[in-house]
Amino acid sequence: MTDQELQTLVEEISLTFFGKPFRHHARFNRRLRTTGGRYLLASHDIELNPLHLAEHGEAELISIIKHELCHYHLHLAGQGYRHADRDFQILLSEVGGSRYCKRVGKAGKPADYKYELRCRECGMSYKRRRKMNPARYVCGRCRGRLQLFSLGDGTNSAAQSGK
Repeated sequence: MTDQELQTLVEEISLTFFGKPFRHHARFNRRLRTTGGRYLLASHDIELNPLHLAEHGEAELISIIKHELCHYHLHLAGQGYRHADRDFQILLSEVGGSRYCKRVGKAGKPADYKYELRCRECGMSYKRRRKMNPARYVCGRCRGRLQLFSLGDGTNSAAQSGK
């Protein structure tokens, strides 16, 4: 879908569900990572994450557009356009927009842990992405000493644990 097709889709959804025209610009923004879209207060434009269309389809994109159009129309009408405002919540439920969007890209994948800290007393395990000095920390459960293990190659890094 191109930006022009997106503009047409947003204008159609605005007229169909809100009964008001969308007079500003809608476009894809590939730099959006953790959000499905955003309404820009200063320019009244709407930016959408193209990964939602690619990974979840047009139905998910339409629900995100409805969400952003709720911000748009309420802001222009001078009503409560923020997520916590009652006006926004009522309008969102009336048009059937989504409150939250699905995860996309790396945000939906499990983390790849490289290290594990284990308590010597109670056996509690803590997985970590980054290496750390276990001598500076204690177990959160029993306050025991920690031992560092590398998960990548299966070797024990007990020499670094202050033994």
